Amino acid sequence: MTDAPARRERPPRPCPICKKMSLPQYHPFCSRRCADVDLSRWFSEVYAAPAEEKETDDEAPPPAPRDEPDA
Repeated sequence: MTDAPARRERPPRPCPICKKMSLPQYHPFCSRRCADVDLSRWFSEVYAAPAEEKETDDEAPPPAPRDEPDA
């Protein structure tokens, strides 16, 4: 019995940075350099994950009046 689960080999695909065939140790990239280029693009905000827009104070409806008895 082995302690580590069997790792499925992924079929090689083109690297998203340079289009060379990817290597298992850097998947989905072909090299450490291409992986670092991709990470740099995330850090410099070339890539961005979509986010839901939140209402700003200008777009928010006014608060409803509160019915409080005067003390």
